[in-house]
Amino acid sequence: MMDGREEAVPVTIDLDQFPAQVGKLIEACEALGCFRVINHKIPVQLMSEMKSIVRNLFDLPTETKRRNTDTIVSSGYVEPTPKYPLYEALGFYGSNLFEAVDAFCGQLDVTVHQRETIKTYAHEVHNLAMEIGHKIAQGLGVEGDLCREWPIQFKINKYSFTKKTLGSPGIQLHTDSGFLTVLQEDECVGGFQVMDKSSRFIPVDPIAGSFLVNLGDVAKAWSNGRFCNAKHRVQCIEPGIRLTITVFILGPKEEMVEVPPELVDVDHPRLYLPFDYQDYRKRRISMGQVAGEALELYTIQNA
Repeated sequence: MMDGREEAVPVTIDLDQFPAQVGKLIEACEALGCFRVINHKIPVQLMSEMKSIVRNLFDLPTETKRRNTDTIVSSGYVEPTPKYPLYEALGFYGSNLFEAVDAFCGQLDVTVHQRETIKTYAHEVHNLAMEIGHKIAQGLGVEGDLCREWPIQFKINKYSFTKKTLGSPGIQLHTDSGFLTVLQEDECVGGFQVMDKSSRFIPVDPIAGSFLVNLGDVAKAWSNGRFCNAKHRVQCIEPGIRLTITVFILGPKEEMVEVPPELVDVDHPRLYLPFDYQDYRKRRISMGQVAGEALELYTIQNA
């Protein structure tokens, strides 16, 4: 309880209040795998300017957007489909952030100013993700610079909601395959819903100036099953254009996803075998199981 009222779900993590909020952060990772961060030091003006660029990019002709090709599956332009007619996306994948931004901007009609804004924004949000990953590792007593060199995926999303599509899915129930995701929500149009451990959908109302963070499958395996890989979806709950900006911290490129020794003891035996992230991602896609089910194939119990 907080000031006599129930704490909002997902919980809000104040990055100015560390190390005092370490326990609250770890509890959020365990309970829902989804939390909001404030006092992140990313200027609101930069967030607003980036959202304006996103709007302009989606207004480009379809033939221009199609030049944003995949590096890995679904890393480039995603057109509306019969299954998901309300959803559209653009993005990029890469190990070197600035090279990936340059390649993305080269595929589209991006001005010099827009390119520099995208670079600055991606760099700032990547640093925020690294800070969150570091605090998570510290909270579990794990040493080292977690996920610093891991590849990222940057994705901008557009949902075209109308009165006729109320109640329709924007995107299906899923977990993110990587470690963590930092999402700048649409400050006006909601629809994001996260599933709790009782399989209830909890609506997550947007709060301007904050970021939403989801943990993915890699986080669940890395934490030896301690963390929750957040199951979430987007539903049309109101008419309007919903624009979001997402940075995914995926999994190690040169190393295996492996439970740190600090998280294994007599009371907490190792649950997951080491696995290659790219192989896991491809297997998950080929199986069509996008809500974390594929992780069961990598448990020691099922080996």
